[in-house]
Amino acid sequence: MRSHLLNETTADLYRRSVTEGVERVAARLATTQRPHTGISVDELAPVIDAIDLDRPLHDAAAALDELEDVYLRDAVYFHHPRYLGHLNCPVVIPAVLGEAVLSAVNSSLDTWDQSIGGTLIERRLIDWTAERIGLGPAADGVFTSGGSQSNFHALLLARDEACRVLMQRAQSEGREPAKSEVLPALRIFTSEASHFSVKKSAAMLGLGYEAVISVPVDRNRRMDTAVLALELENCEREGVFPMAVVATAGTTDFGSIDPLPEIARLATEHSAWMHVDAAYGCGLLVSPTRRHLLDGIEHADSVTVDYHKSFFQPVSSSAVLVRDRDTLRHATYHADYLNPRRMAQERIPNQVDKSIQTTRRFDALKLWMTLRVMGADGIGSLFDEVVDLAAAGWDLIDADPRFEVVVKPQISTLVFRYVPVADGEVRGDLVDEANLHARKALFASGEAVVAGTKVDGDQYLKFTLLNPQTTTADIAAVLDLLASHAEQYLGESLAHAS
Repeated sequence: MRSHLLNETTADLYRRSVTEGVERVAARLATTQRPHTGISVDELAPVIDAIDLDRPLHDAAAALDELEDVYLRDAVYFHHPRYLGHLNCPVVIPAVLGEAVLSAVNSSLDTWDQSIGGTLIERRLIDWTAERIGLGPAADGVFTSGGSQSNFHALLLARDEACRVLMQRAQSEGREPAKSEVLPALRIFTSEASHFSVKKSAAMLGLGYEAVISVPVDRNRRMDTAVLALELENCEREGVFPMAVVATAGTTDFGSIDPLPEIARLATEHSAWMHVDAAYGCGLLVSPTRRHLLDGIEHADSVTVDYHKSFFQPVSSSAVLVRDRDTLRHATYHADYLNPRRMAQERIPNQVDKSIQTTRRFDALKLWMTLRVMGADGIGSLFDEVVDLAAAGWDLIDADPRFEVVVKPQISTLVFRYVPVADGEVRGDLVDEANLHARKALFASGEAVVAGTKVDGDQYLKFTLLNPQTTTADIAAVLDLLASHAEQYLGESLAHAS
């Protein structure tokens, strides 16, 4: 079994095995005609369940043959121009090259003695991103597994900073409250269109879902700052503390960008931590034409970025950035076997000092390779293409009487629905079911993938455009497919009713 270990004696086997795997994937990519095959859970699950994992094949080629049947054939391929579903991007080749290198070397980015070079590359990319945001000379951060972890990490820092302030106030009044006594007084403000990870983070941080104050949005699905101002004032009158205001730069459903300068002003006035969830909108940081859409982000205390959304990186590749590196101490724990306190005093750069993870992949290498091959403008121009596409897609849907679209996109998401009409009248009683059926039937066909969501309680469809290869012709074709499935459902429903 030692023959399977990657080392100096197996370098040729490694080269052959990986090359064969790459050739299989390349062949699949070259011949993919649809985003996926349309296979169902009931069809595929028995095939995978029947595989005896205690009886190995003892041959990489045989394992790859099997993998064709259980994964490669039926995988959802995000590079296909009619994948319009979730926030999944096609990936750039330099990043995939970085993925191959980091997997083989297998550095762990927790301590310097496990990741010489890797630690410094990650730190340089954090500095580069902080500079793009404009956070200032004291900024820092760390790579994470994704936007949810980045948001959690940022709110952990905000919570402990708020606790520090409140406990200092109490001490000045001659009281010594425990931290658990302070937590019930903390509140987080975010828009009703923000990511669910804000509420989930509040629960995991011991604050409870009820600590999150949901602020309404305006007609463009951006946080209503007038209501935010009132809520912050109410917070003070009620004797509770505004721990954080979470602004979103690219909401998951609408791609909307909250009014960052005004939110920054209100957060400062009320001594609240300002976090910007730019997991989706971070691609604007490298846009040659649209960087101004993120004006105000430079005032944030922390920022989430997901390179694996709008920087065209493979999952996972995310980071949390902070204005003041000293706040990262709230995630620090010194273990004698790993990162004893003396290492910090000796200025040995251990990334685990900043992270809520210990063992961690060298995901930064993917972005490093991308920047060194393509450059920031190259990434930004790709993101500009999908933003332009979304604007053209809005024109198509808005002009199509079969559909209604919610709001003009700020970046690259379109939320819309099919509107059933029978005998010249809109069938409001069939709207939700027609749209649900259309999405499900389209997915089952494998011809395209679209997402769905609810707007004010009603069912809608969603195009998430992150592929520069997608064209307006693709959008028009998918609209026709959706309308066809919805019309079939409408006809069957009316026939059944009669």
